[in-house]
Amino acid sequence: MSAALDRKFLDQAFALARRVHPRATSPNPRVGCVLVKGGRVVAEGAHLGFGKAHAEPNALRRAGKRAAGATAYVTMEPCAHFPGKKTPSCAEALAAAGVARVVCGSLDPNPEVAGRGLAVLRRSGARTLLLPGFQAEAEALNRGFYSRMRRGRPWVILKAALSLDGKAAAANGESRWVTGVPAREAVHAMRAELDAILVGAGTVAADDPALTAHGAGPDPLRVVLAGRRRLPRNARVFDVSAPTLTYRDKSGHVDLGLVLHDLAARGVGTVLVEGGPTVHAAFLRAGLVDEARVFLAPKLLAGSDDPNTAPRLGTPKLSRLGDDWLIEGTL
Repeated sequence: MSAALDRKFLDQAFALARRVHPRATSPNPRVGCVLVKGGRVVAEGAHLGFGKAHAEPNALRRAGKRAAGATAYVTMEPCAHFPGKKTPSCAEALAAAGVARVVCGSLDPNPEVAGRGLAVLRRSGARTLLLPGFQAEAEALNRGFYSRMRRGRPWVILKAALSLDGKAAAANGESRWVTGVPAREAVHAMRAELDAILVGAGTVAADDPALTAHGAGPDPLRVVLAGRRRLPRNARVFDVSAPTLTYRDKSGHVDLGLVLHDLAARGVGTVLVEGGPTVHAAFLRAGLVDEARVFLAPKLLAGSDDPNTAPRLGTPKLSRLGDDWLIEGTL
């Protein structure tokens, strides 16, 4: 098989995996598999949900006897058996089906598996190839899984909504709503794709947020850093719409590293840190932010008591200046 065809069919496997919702397989990774024989696709499969069959068995079931002598293109190294594993080994399934060659985009980052799946296949007589150039794509597809396996903590995304003058709230502390409806809908969709959402006690007390996906998809686990502060028992974050974890510390300073380690142990791979500013600063100081998503509203909150009626730019214009952005417009 030529290098160009290898890339083509591995791209196809990645496309299969990307069609699966990020939360569907959590805490396990999304994986796609394409079986090719004689230059033609004979079957394909994806891991569709936690506890369900993995991508390789799904593809093998569809291929039947045609799997013998085929090449399997898999986004990540087929899994090997290890103590405590609940599903059968995909590497052993491919070997038993007589697959002649396996091409994958990345080794499994799980230290219990890394390299062992490909070793199983080589012992069966199959040729294996870790195709260069797909590692970044594999990690982007399952960044939470890679982060948990490699660092023992989730992938952390800091999210903020700010006015043009850098305010997250009006002069009186009111923060609803800095951004408009489309931006808020985008946040709801973001929450639905991530495992957990985290805020501090100040945000719960000031805004009483529900911290749900508002119907955009599955609700995330809600995490509150309470320290030693008392929280209102009737706060919406404690309703029954989604589970909530509260972390407390008598000193008032919750150890963020320990929180993330505990969340990873619970299977949380991605965390959206929504705030407030004190929590944002703590995560940044600790070097625990992997990604930032900042929503910028074309309004000026300084001196205003209502974010909804604050002065805003008319027909804002956006220009890029090197690594910076210029937003201009009339008031």
